[in-house]
Amino acid sequence: MSGYQKLSLLTLFWCFCVVVIGAYVRLSDAGLGCPDWPGCYGHLTVPQAQADVLTAQQRFPERPVEAHKAWKEMVHRYLAGGLGLLILALSILGFRQPSPRPPRWLLLGLPALVVFQAILGMWTVTWQLKPAVVTAHLLGGMATLALLALLNLRLWLRRIQPPRLLSAARRCRMLAMLALCVLIAQIFLGGWTSTNYAALACPDLPTCQGQWVPETDFSEAFTLWRGLGINYEFGVLDNRARVTIHWMHRLGAVVVSAMMILLGLVLLRSSRNLLRVCGALVLGALAMQISIGLLVVYLQLPLLLAAAHNAGAAMLLLAVIAANVAITHQPLRAAA
Repeated sequence: MSGYQKLSLLTLFWCFCVVVIGAYVRLSDAGLGCPDWPGCYGHLTVPQAQADVLTAQQRFPERPVEAHKAWKEMVHRYLAGGLGLLILALSILGFRQPSPRPPRWLLLGLPALVVFQAILGMWTVTWQLKPAVVTAHLLGGMATLALLALLNLRLWLRRIQPPRLLSAARRCRMLAMLALCVLIAQIFLGGWTSTNYAALACPDLPTCQGQWVPETDFSEAFTLWRGLGINYEFGVLDNRARVTIHWMHRLGAVVVSAMMILLGLVLLRSSRNLLRVCGALVLGALAMQISIGLLVVYLQLPLLLAAAHNAGAAMLLLAVIAANVAITHQPLRAAA
């Protein structure tokens, strides 16, 4: 393994940790633990001395200093900053790699995405947890993770020339791409559920509020922009809108599960070892994610399980991306 591959793998693992810790910060209601950006109450760290705390509370009287929340937010910012430096190093060194080097669009796209993520992180605080911004921040983190996974996979498979795809492989590739698109939509629904504090809107299983089809309000539930100057901490939607969001997330889980099971079974029937491994990874990640999701509802949203649900979504995303790349490099043969 080359030094560049080791750096790329480290950056992928670091990004995974940033995504999961970011979810933990959001779920523990610490997203506004520091009411300013990029510092915390005007400091590079959480104010500790009594004089600093008093000054901070005078500057932000509406947001008293809560050190335990502020430290969660600042640790996430430190880790995100470290991730940005790692990605910058990956991009610079990538242009110096011997042929075949990583694609130019990937080496330029990753730093650009990091900059955009930093802007979204600032807006998350200054716009007081606006759901559209927080959800976009989550999607940006997942996109960064996906691009880093793609970079790692291309580095590992760079000596394998993509062969001419058989018809069976083309159909499987379309299925894998469709599964990826459906999963991205479900990740959006999951983020929208979390940022609108709708995770407990349906506390029962398998029904929602005691009904198979609860009363809904799609117009209110999926209004993306409500203007500025609103504090969205703990949500602003009524119960019917939150039920709508949660119910749609559950329906999305059913669709995603069906797609992943179909993709996993098709891959398991392949004659290629790499594709069978990817099929097992997809089905394993799906089983874990479904189990965590059911426990989150049954146990009424324990913090660690809720954060694990975000980690499960990231792992499922990585498995589906690996399947897409593997299909391109290892074509299916007609199943016997």
